[in-house]
Amino acid sequence: MKFSSMLRSLAAVGLCLSALGAQAQETIKVGLIAAFSGPFADYGKMMEGGIKAYMKEHGDTVAGKKIEIITKDTTGPSPEIAKRLAQELVVRDKVDVLAGFGLTPEALAVAPIAEQAKKPMIIMNAATSIITTKSNYIARVSMTLPQVSAPMGTWAAKNGIKRAVTLVADYGPGIDAETAFKKSFTDAGGQVLESVRVPLRNPEFAPFIQRIKDAKPEGVFIFVPAGEQGVAFMKGYRERGLAEAGIKVIATGDLTDDHVLPAMGDATLGVITSFHYSAAHDSPENKAFLKAFADANPGAGRPNFMAVAAYDGMAAIYEMAKKQNGKIDGDASMAILKGMKINSPRGPLMIDPQTRDAVENVYIRKVEKKNGELYNIEFDKFENVKDPGK
Repeated sequence: MKFSSMLRSLAAVGLCLSALGAQAQETIKVGLIAAFSGPFADYGKMMEGGIKAYMKEHGDTVAGKKIEIITKDTTGPSPEIAKRLAQELVVRDKVDVLAGFGLTPEALAVAPIAEQAKKPMIIMNAATSIITTKSNYIARVSMTLPQVSAPMGTWAAKNGIKRAVTLVADYGPGIDAETAFKKSFTDAGGQVLESVRVPLRNPEFAPFIQRIKDAKPEGVFIFVPAGEQGVAFMKGYRERGLAEAGIKVIATGDLTDDHVLPAMGDATLGVITSFHYSAAHDSPENKAFLKAFADANPGAGRPNFMAVAAYDGMAAIYEMAKKQNGKIDGDASMAILKGMKINSPRGPLMIDPQTRDAVENVYIRKVEKKNGELYNIEFDKFENVKDPGK
């Protein structure tokens, strides 16, 4: 009796272990690494919002496996923290995919871990050109700063701005933006009078804005990280009378980020930017995305380009999982990602098979009022733009 009882107990334990094993196999884990607190908290929140929107539309299972998102807060920009969190996700949580990365220093810190662990690493924002060269397991579904800056240089020189000053944040993406703009602008006949670089953290714009005014350019090209810094720059631009002095603002779309644009006020009216996404983009895919985002994230406000990249990043992850019948192998995943085409809310998106960077349209937009609200209204475009930095 005791022996049969023991057998029953062992069988029960075996069933439990088997169920646990099956449960573990039924999950695809995605480690989302981004800032959810600190000065760049909106980056993580927008990415998470885009992921929720995609999963609301497409469900939380793919190829019979449940998708589990494990979020980790870098408090960024904090490369050391990002690296530690990635190690924990790979070793302890056994994630199948690493994703997120709002800021370049954090993406660069995690690249060696993705390479060593052979984990697909989906970049949903970080925009320095070199990132995809740091691991064979990185693919980017966002953009690079050269990709969106070079078209602005070409457009500005052909549209009445011949003398410009550049002002960029002093880190990888800012330097990339400055370099790409200067090259395309001077190649098209423009002249850069001065190049100003401001600190990444908490810049005090007033003295820099005065320098711009004193240089008397026809335009100032701006790149600062999306969010509060754009608000601060535009406030200084207005207060110091640069508009009255005839100095036009041209910028990457980070300056008039969709998420903060409604709060920036009429000082942004007429600002011209080059970017790969606008909430005002007119397509069925974008209308569906805006609805899904609002439904999945009540009270979160207007989604921005990071939300779209996260939404598209999930589309890429779902496709990887489908094509591998729910198993995520690093090398097989990268083969699937190379050349992948996504019908994105931004327009057509392809992952370049050589560089693993996004190939996409770059739009020239102007801030205008639509139904009483500020929007980036697209009026020109450069089609299928690759990263010119590679």
